[in-house]
Amino acid sequence: MVFGTLISTKCMKMIENESKNYLKVKKYNRYLLFPDHRGSVTNKDIKSSIFPEHCGSILKNNNLTINTFRSIVGQQVSFPTFRTIVGHFFSFASYLCFVNTLNKDLMAGKIVSMSKIKQVLQLYDSRHYNREIARLIGLNKDTVNKYVNTFIESNKSLDELLKLEDPELEKMFNSGTPAYTDTRHKDFLNELPYLKKEIQRPHVTKHLLWEEYINKYPEGYRKSQFYYHLKQNTNAAKPTTVLTGTYIPGEKLFVDFTGDTMSYTDLDTGDTIRVQVFVASMPFSDYLFTICVPSQKVEDFLYAISKCFEFLGGVPKILVPDNLKSAVIRADRYEPTLNKALEDMGNYYHFVVIPCQPYSPTQKALVEDGVKITYNRIMAKLRNRTFYSLNEINQAFREKTLELNQTRMQRHDYSREERYVATEKEKLGPLPLRPYEMKYHRELLVHQDGFISLACDNHYYSVPYTLIGKKAKIVYTRSLVKIYIDGDLVASHERVKGFGYSKKDEHLAPNSLAILNRSPELYIKKSTAVSNEFGELITTIFSVCKKQKMVPEFYYKTCALLFHLHRISKDDDFNAACKIALDNKIYKGSFFKSILSNIKEAKVLNDKKEHQNPLPSNHENMRGNEYYL
Repeated sequence: MVFGTLISTKCMKMIENESKNYLKVKKYNRYLLFPDHRGSVTNKDIKSSIFPEHCGSILKNNNLTINTFRSIVGQQVSFPTFRTIVGHFFSFASYLCFVNTLNKDLMAGKIVSMSKIKQVLQLYDSRHYNREIARLIGLNKDTVNKYVNTFIESNKSLDELLKLEDPELEKMFNSGTPAYTDTRHKDFLNELPYLKKEIQRPHVTKHLLWEEYINKYPEGYRKSQFYYHLKQNTNAAKPTTVLTGTYIPGEKLFVDFTGDTMSYTDLDTGDTIRVQVFVASMPFSDYLFTICVPSQKVEDFLYAISKCFEFLGGVPKILVPDNLKSAVIRADRYEPTLNKALEDMGNYYHFVVIPCQPYSPTQKALVEDGVKITYNRIMAKLRNRTFYSLNEINQAFREKTLELNQTRMQRHDYSREERYVATEKEKLGPLPLRPYEMKYHRELLVHQDGFISLACDNHYYSVPYTLIGKKAKIVYTRSLVKIYIDGDLVASHERVKGFGYSKKDEHLAPNSLAILNRSPELYIKKSTAVSNEFGELITTIFSVCKKQKMVPEFYYKTCALLFHLHRISKDDDFNAACKIALDNKIYKGSFFKSILSNIKEAKVLNDKKEHQNPLPSNHENMRGNEYYL
């Protein structure tokens, strides 16, 4: 940057006449010919300095002499360096350089202490000249002039000023130059409405607005000052304060989800499954609760809250969620529309829901701090662990959360858990006997197989077979499915997600139940109850099946045929057929059927022989063939 110093003709004569006095550095080390360059470093023991850039030539003129310095660096050397410029008219043989050793306390831009200002005022009141005061106190003469003028304009006595405290005195003498006196500030204020409007538009940045501004006002604020004034005006439009220490023990619970997620590996598929991290904080004690759930859906959100209440051992009066869809359907600064399920949960647990303000929330700083703590103190510690189920993740989170709550807090001589138990736990509301579960309603038709299909789970639930074809009303929660027909509860099942069938034996028709209950043990038990021969035959059949490593179901139809033949045969014939089958070690149903048939035919033949009519011995009644001749 180019600095210029104007020296009048009178000052020029003083330079020519008293140059020797100015070169006596030790005697006149407080006089500055070029006050703008008093930051240069020189050596008190030498009378030369280095100016690596050339100085403007000093032109001899009866009216004005202009001296220009481009830059001055702080190297300490023992010889002067001058760079000449050809083509100039010189008043001296070389450039004139005055060396001045500066006091280190007089750094540029450093605020003068109030004690020195008071000394200046006292010396001025004692009728000392400003130049003399500057020499005695070690200040620049212009600075002393400014302080003296301020004192005169204040219309206050010296005693009144000396009684003021340092901050009040500093405000009077070092108030600075207000920005609004700068013409650039007026231009900026003219553009401010446009800037505020444009900064709200998508993809518009402060840098883009500054480029447009500087093109319109080339002499306007540079980037840093532009950013500063834009921020100041934006903050002034929305004044706010930070309320601390205003929370009531046991009154509020802040809840939110973290932005980052956790994951586990499914052992069946090998897929990586992401889960959401729920964080809750009691603001008075900073007591923290964390749990991982599959998603941020309403059902999982309410489940996390219910688990939090179980962890706390009570219910706070106010729940403060963020404006996520699971809690707030329509965000509004004054009357937000809450999710009906969350309202039902509040009625069940006896708490009210007050969401934080939308867009720029300022009431959830503590839960955001809890989220940050969760990142640093829990998730970071688990970053190298591999999990294989959601329960495994939650077990690790419980351990780390307990460790966090039992650790002594910084700047406090107690832990979060100690403060919570001592101040908040007893002020929470009581828990109901059963945790709240969100209820869903469906109307479905009972299928011909006696099941209803819950499409959201891709799962089937059984209904008594006598109700096939009727309409059913389904009420289901996170863990339970209830089926109502004509207002009566006809079935209740544990909820299962994923394809499959949930059935109860009493709901099935007898034939279906018989097929489902088939087993070698059942057939052996039933056959032994019929007869010992039949039981021996069935036992032998399944023993052979086991030795041959065959599937037992291969002989289920054979057993069913044998039971059918038993029902249509006599016990003696059937037991006899069982003995024949065992003796011949042939266990096919067709062979057993033929044996039983042969036994029956043999009995019929024997019966015919026993009941044959006797032949007559007298044939007198017979006419004979001669009769017809």
